[in-house]
Amino acid sequence: MSTRGGVLHAPGDVRVEDRERPPTRLPLVVYVLALGTFLMGTTEFVVAGLLPEMAGDLRGSVARTGLLITVFAVGMIVGAPLTAMLTLRLPRRLTLVLALGVFAAGHVIVALGSSFAPLLAARFLTALATGAFWAAANVVAARIAGPAASSRALGVVGSGAMLAHVVGVPLGAFAGQLAGWRGPFWALAVLGAAAMGLIARHVPHDGPDHQAVSIRSELSALRSGRLWLVLAACATTTGGVLSTYTYISPLLTDRAGLAAGLVSLVLIGFGAGALAGFLVGGRLGDVRPHATTTMAAAATTVILLAICLLSGFAAPTVVLVALLGLFGLGANPVLISRAVRFAGQAPTLGSALTVSAFNFGTAAGSWGAGLALDSTLGAPPVPPWSAPSSAH
Repeated sequence: MSTRGGVLHAPGDVRVEDRERPPTRLPLVVYVLALGTFLMGTTEFVVAGLLPEMAGDLRGSVARTGLLITVFAVGMIVGAPLTAMLTLRLPRRLTLVLALGVFAAGHVIVALGSSFAPLLAARFLTALATGAFWAAANVVAARIAGPAASSRALGVVGSGAMLAHVVGVPLGAFAGQLAGWRGPFWALAVLGAAAMGLIARHVPHDGPDHQAVSIRSELSALRSGRLWLVLAACATTTGGVLSTYTYISPLLTDRAGLAAGLVSLVLIGFGAGALAGFLVGGRLGDVRPHATTTMAAAATTVILLAICLLSGFAAPTVVLVALLGLFGLGANPVLISRAVRFAGQAPTLGSALTVSAFNFGTAAGSWGAGLALDSTLGAPPVPPWSAPSSAH
């Protein structure tokens, strides 16, 4: 037995199976689950690219229509653990299929809706289904891949949501411009229904241990101090990154002097960095979980400080935003893997709580950043060395 693992990892974090050689290929079902998270990630943020069209058609303000994004985040926060408990005794394959069915139905309601209240309810319902799917998908991917490749598998599953930022959201906004804002929701409904067939075909049946799980044993995971530490890390790391990402557009245009038409390309760069970070972080996390999470947090802190100092220069800011996506979200698959493990006999609840923690961090981070901008501190002053660049 090598003593190196005992030096680098905390007690209880390294087991014999962790030192098994990771498989060269992940099972196909992991990529099928990633397709599901791609749809979920797309629907969460596609509204942002369709706000003016939706507000005009629904005869409401842009701010009021933006509540369709807020209610989705709230639904994810409360829905992931709630639906995880409600579907506890169901086979996970059935949970995934039902979640996609509700997902598709919710998009049909939005596509047919003519008033704001039904759309708001449908978005909340879709968020509940998204939380249920994500929690179950994480557990299925981790168990199918095995302990030696669980972080890598979760990185692939999570990369589906990151790919949504690069492809799904921009494509949805573009389609909305051509076919009207209802078109993307019809497309997501059809894709959700198609994904139901793929999940039913490729996700295997649960093992014999699934029947032994009870609500009491799931709730016992809440006594794990290590689980709560991981959840705190999920919320704080995501909150730090998304508090900046929420206001990235004015940062790029007002501070860096970038043309408004180029902002979408920078956001694609952030999404591409996040996608790469998920894949690389998941792969490294199977070998060095503590080193991966620590280095990702340290690098993110340095990048955020650099953005404050160099935001008056367009080129460095664009590069730093891409690096923020790469390092800022790179530890997420490792954190999810740790939560599933530290939850012990309650992996579904552990996975669901990470979904809530990530969304709580997003909501708290963006809310806190908004308060800071509205306070007497406001935006940080432009450094004198960047003043000539920011004047353009």
